[in-house]
Amino acid sequence: MYRYFERLVNPYANRTVGTPPRRIWPFIKSELEPFRNFIPLMLLTSLGVAVMETWLISYTGRIIDYINNSEKSILWTEYGIELVFISLFILFARPLAHFFNAILQHQILSGSLRDQVRWRAHKHLLGQSRGFFHDDFAGRLANRVMQVGPAVEDNVYTFFEAAWFVAIYFLSALWIMTGISAILAIPMVIWLAAFLFYIFWMGRKISQASEDMSQTRSMVTARVVDAYTNIESIKLFSGSTREQDFALEAVQEDLAKFRVFLRLWSRIRLDLNILTGILIVGVIGLSLYRWTTDLVSIGEVSIVAALVMRLSAMTAWIMWVSTLFFENAGKIYESMDSLAQPQTVTDVDNAKDLSVDQGEIRLVGLAHHYGKNVGGLNGVDLTIASGEKVGLVGRSGAGKTTLVNLLMRFMDPETGRIEIDSQDIKAVSQESLRGAIGMVTQEPGLMHRSVRDNILLGRPGASDLMIRSAIQQADAAAFIPNLEDPKGRRGMNAYVGERGVKLSGGQRQRIALARVILKDAPILVLDEATSALDSESEAAIQEALYGVMQGKTVIAIAHRLSTIARMDRIVTLDNGKIAEIGSHSELLKKGGLYSEFWARQSGEMLGLDDT
Repeated sequence: MYRYFERLVNPYANRTVGTPPRRIWPFIKSELEPFRNFIPLMLLTSLGVAVMETWLISYTGRIIDYINNSEKSILWTEYGIELVFISLFILFARPLAHFFNAILQHQILSGSLRDQVRWRAHKHLLGQSRGFFHDDFAGRLANRVMQVGPAVEDNVYTFFEAAWFVAIYFLSALWIMTGISAILAIPMVIWLAAFLFYIFWMGRKISQASEDMSQTRSMVTARVVDAYTNIESIKLFSGSTREQDFALEAVQEDLAKFRVFLRLWSRIRLDLNILTGILIVGVIGLSLYRWTTDLVSIGEVSIVAALVMRLSAMTAWIMWVSTLFFENAGKIYESMDSLAQPQTVTDVDNAKDLSVDQGEIRLVGLAHHYGKNVGGLNGVDLTIASGEKVGLVGRSGAGKTTLVNLLMRFMDPETGRIEIDSQDIKAVSQESLRGAIGMVTQEPGLMHRSVRDNILLGRPGASDLMIRSAIQQADAAAFIPNLEDPKGRRGMNAYVGERGVKLSGGQRQRIALARVILKDAPILVLDEATSALDSESEAAIQEALYGVMQGKTVIAIAHRLSTIARMDRIVTLDNGKIAEIGSHSELLKKGGLYSEFWARQSGEMLGLDDT
């Protein structure tokens, strides 16, 4: 039965929702859209439960009047059938009503809504440009994704479980009291107005305190995760004490913000007791006075007392859920700093998949300066023929990596365009574009998953035979069977550690190469693919790369010029422009920049690696 209700809404449906709204209410409304058919039913059942609870309290007063006005011998004779009926209602109908209300809120709404919000937030962030992630802490982004789901779910649940329920309870209580004596409703209305004013007045303070606290908590997470991610550098430079102090600074700020929040809660405890005292004395005292003047019965006094005492007991709970509501609102606001940012690199409407028949690449008036009018590329025109192998060289900042990033559409050019087989890459889907390009970088970017999973990124669903073939071509078959992680997983099933830290540089690069071989894309990009390796590892991987290049269009960046000397053409970039083009021998004869670089054969000292 539970599963039936849990499956009514699929939180992972592939819905295109765009950039989340920056304001909290439109954001929550957009997240509730899949539940729109069930919300009226939730409101109706919560209303029924609240009315039923207040009616039972009023019926208790009716029983007291029965007892007070009837002889013991005739109580069951006159009211027995009614009391049996009410007993059956309490034993069976009331639990079923509460159970159905809980099913709607828990099985349909709560769990699905929480994970839906997280999934959509994660999906939106995955569509952000690479620069977006470079500008923030991964830990902070992860914290915001993880906290926004429970915050939205808690607030929606709070509305149905608390705000809506209490509103119906109070209105029902007010209606009952008005039926007993209209004058009893006056102090109730005055008290409610004061209580609501207090909730919203204090709620603004709580929301701001929560947002501040959420900001500092995200910073604590960001600094801790940053330290763990770069633990090797910290230990190499004896930085443990500095990192402790760096994290402690954020922890102390978080504690200071948390104490502000706790002070508000202590103040609330005092204020609530004052408010509930006024309610008890005002309403029950007035009902007792009217009983002394024979204007109400003892049973009606009991009804008033029970309703007021129940409401008094509920005020602490109401204030707690209100505090939780505003606290979650602060978390949502804080999360929106990252989640509500529009994606800067997007597909055009109805973008088609890139179709690569030849693999010809054309750069037309390509320019990108990172919004600074300096650096990057400045009006580059270049055609790379199908199957041609082109090397890129230049000083640091010449524009080599900028060119590759534009080709991969990690960012869009400020002017100009890139075409692959006469198709503007901005007009095709990013997934199909990157699917047509195999790229090997200086840092392979392995994930903390198994060797098999890392290689399968190149072609999900590939057979074991295809994987083994790629491993052989990448010269990785010798070491993979000997790998073992702390949990005893061996060979292809061994986990490689975060960013592949459990492997040597050569092993990481061979696995990355196997991944690209398995992908078998028609265009191959090599961005300093061997610069971090020792000579022996570089020579082995270089030979493997030459094998992979066959039949592909290749762009290779290298500051070790010997690794690109065999390319069909070499393009020398300088200050964002093409300075010279030719084969290795042709450029040496020209005596230009490339000849100067070759003569020195010290690319590292020249700063040839791009920024």
